[in-house]
Amino acid sequence: MPLDARTQAWARLVLLQLPAATIAALLREFGSAQAIFAASRAQVAAATTLAAAQKISGRTDEPALDAIRAWLDADHHELVAWDDSDYPQALFSMPDAPPALFFIGRRELLNRPALAIVGSRHATPQGVENARNFASTLSQAGLTIVSGLALGIDTAAHEGALEGEGSTIACIGTGPDRVYPASNRDLAHTIAKSGAILSEFIPGTPPLRHNFPRRNRLISGLARGVLVVEATLSSGSLITARLAAEQGRDVFAIPGSIHSPFSRGCHRLIRDGAKLVETAQDIIEELRLPGLSSIPVADAAPGSRRSSPTQSPHNEIVAALGGDPCGLDVLISRTHLEPQALTAALIELELDGHVAALPGGRWQRVA
Repeated sequence: MPLDARTQAWARLVLLQLPAATIAALLREFGSAQAIFAASRAQVAAATTLAAAQKISGRTDEPALDAIRAWLDADHHELVAWDDSDYPQALFSMPDAPPALFFIGRRELLNRPALAIVGSRHATPQGVENARNFASTLSQAGLTIVSGLALGIDTAAHEGALEGEGSTIACIGTGPDRVYPASNRDLAHTIAKSGAILSEFIPGTPPLRHNFPRRNRLISGLARGVLVVEATLSSGSLITARLAAEQGRDVFAIPGSIHSPFSRGCHRLIRDGAKLVETAQDIIEELRLPGLSSIPVADAAPGSRRSSPTQSPHNEIVAALGGDPCGLDVLISRTHLEPQALTAALIELELDGHVAALPGGRWQRVA
């Protein structure tokens, strides 16, 4: 994207880090970003404050502006500002909508109906599968899935969403030239081609801790609702859920085992009024959005695409696991199998994707 006079003016506004209300007042007064910088200090001060006028008439951070120029010079790199017709309209309901976004990907996704899916970075195998299946099914129904490119639930949600036309938007907490975590570099490149990546932070911004809560408000702000798949009581996903509630968005949560710390955040949300969901269809029915495709019954529930184990004692072991993780001693008492036979069967079930090994010698049923 060429850095023409309009784009450069918006880039300068971003670098000044003025409050959104101040920029809105300036735009009402002068009509465009370019006109703001063409106005005199006295004119700007009369429209806002002397401090804002001094910032606007002051020296531009040229190294930072050069970094923006260099980033925008690459193919498919864009700056989407308030006065663009396809700036995400959902963000205008926020008091601090970013005046411009650094963007890569399919711009038509910015104003499609969207659902955010978030959760723990250290997700259980069942949580990962739930996130992937919910995202895939909802994306195929027409919802764009928004998440934060983190490990665990975010990664699974992006991967699942890429399977449908709704695709996915990754809101990142770094500059648009950084991938964090680095292990998601290939996923980020795939999203840039088939979905979208956006950031309010200028190129070169590293993964600073305080930027991620700010990123979370964009995740919830872009979406009609937020689904929390797994979360501990200290999870950042609860911040996203709180922001969603403050923004008037629906909050959904998947319940889990009472023994799992990754269920406690979801259970707290449900106690506080979040909608308990068991299937993707539950979300479709709550959102009541026109134009979404119907979800086949076979695809509505998480894990419904996985075939069931049919060989004995495999089906007996899966049934004995139930919904909660448990150790070998418990499984031996439930199945009455010899330890060696039980361990061999568990390994076969793990290879087939029906169970997963957890830390501490425990096992968990997967869907």
